[in-house]
Amino acid sequence: MKFGITANPNIPHARTAAEAIVKQLEKKHTLLLEGEIAKALGRKGIALEKMDADVVLAVGGDGTVLRALQRTNGNVLGINSGSLGFLTEVTAEEFSVALRKLEKGEYAVEERGKIRVTVDGKRLYDCTNEVVIHTAHIAKIRDFEILLNGTLVQRVRADGIIVATPTGSTSYNLSVGGPIVDPRVEALVISAIAPFKPAARATVVPASSTVRVKLANPKECLLVLDGQQEIALTGREDLRFRGSDARAKLVKFREDFYRRIEEKLVNQR
Repeated sequence: MKFGITANPNIPHARTAAEAIVKQLEKKHTLLLEGEIAKALGRKGIALEKMDADVVLAVGGDGTVLRALQRTNGNVLGINSGSLGFLTEVTAEEFSVALRKLEKGEYAVEERGKIRVTVDGKRLYDCTNEVVIHTAHIAKIRDFEILLNGTLVQRVRADGIIVATPTGSTSYNLSVGGPIVDPRVEALVISAIAPFKPAARATVVPASSTVRVKLANPKECLLVLDGQQEIALTGREDLRFRGSDARAKLVKFREDFYRRIEEKLVNQR
């Protein structure tokens, strides 16, 4: 098999896990390492966007998985070397067992929706979890207008707005009181961050809708894509979001969304 590997070499546990996985794979399989981890391990690297691999191994935590899903349309297996790891499928210690299943083809690829993001007509990275529009200044509230297919559906004063996929509904959206949405549902969730009026509630809309977020009184904000990129905004930009044609492709060994909620969220200590 041909494996791609991405990891953050500046995180010790991720680098150690990636190095162990490379040693385990290199005698039998073809390896493609992303630039930074390749350099840290003294090997030749390749851009993640250019990897033509059967499976891309994202070694680290959810941030590494999200970054991999942004930059490749290939199959991604999340390998947890750290803490929560809601999007990871196995731990680094379990990789030997996972490898045998991969070699035998005993796995499924679960496709999940992404968000198509445009700013003033320019397309940015698709997001697997969420897009956040947040005030650029601490404790400075903003007046947001949310439009759905051109129709104004909500005005809200808040610290920010989250537009999340069902996958991202268990992330930032959940922490601000938004609903958990089964990832098989084709939808987007719109939630306010610290709204001035407590009565403000999250809205679930079809993924085929175009969601536009405007500032009634344009002021500086930040646009954050899957927690990976921050883009400074003047507040006058045309921000539009909808379900993407591209899909996040996660390698799975079992169907366990609700078990993960129980283990990672309900019983988390």
